[in-house]
Amino acid sequence: MYTVKGKADKNHLLTEHMPLVKRLAHQMKAKLPPSVEVDDLVQAGMIGLLDAIGRYEENHGAQFETYAVLRIRGAMLDELRSSDWMPRSTRQNMRKVEQAMAALQQQLGRPPSESEVAKSLKLPLADYQEMLGDSGGHQLLYYEDFHSGEGDEGSDSFLDRYAVDEDDPLRALMETDFRQAVIDAIDALPPREKLLMGLYYEEELNLKEIGAVMGVSESRVSQLHSQAVARLRAYLRERAWT
Repeated sequence: MYTVKGKADKNHLLTEHMPLVKRLAHQMKAKLPPSVEVDDLVQAGMIGLLDAIGRYEENHGAQFETYAVLRIRGAMLDELRSSDWMPRSTRQNMRKVEQAMAALQQQLGRPPSESEVAKSLKLPLADYQEMLGDSGGHQLLYYEDFHSGEGDEGSDSFLDRYAVDEDDPLRALMETDFRQAVIDAIDALPPREKLLMGLYYEEELNLKEIGAVMGVSESRVSQLHSQAVARLRAYLRERAWT
């Protein structure tokens, strides 16, 4: 049972943060394949917002918007996972890329080139680049990363060593050294991919705009982005288990 004031406060939070849901949905949509509908993300995000309102208490230790963003994004990611927007085979291919990158990094003592990764995977360079293009929307974190034993080969969670709180894993990650690990991983990227990630996530340029800055096609930017994310995941996995 809620008091009249309690109901009013919750309704106010809902109304005030609806634009936040739409903004987060469009930001996420910009990084996903065309098959993903922004309305589906908004609907999932609203569920996350309602969940945040129901769970939040003033003594939670965080501003409501900070807490709500985590719940909204989490709900959107759950929706993406349940709709299987990225085929299982594609995730498995990218896992192979990550494993090849990690092995080559150890062997060479530097980030491997595209040609070296392709050779390690026994693929022509063109086929490797096509694989990267098919993996548009490859993410730094997936739901499966918080849970081992999901059935994929090599699905051991590289986040286990970061002592993630299952009740609120995203928030817990930001309170561990995971954030610094991501910063270190980005700093270790080859210069071109480091530039791309900065333009994409800090400057919030779209793929076409980044292509214009870098002098390459939009599809090439997508390939390089998938490759950069694979490097980051390989770095973080290696760091977690060493």
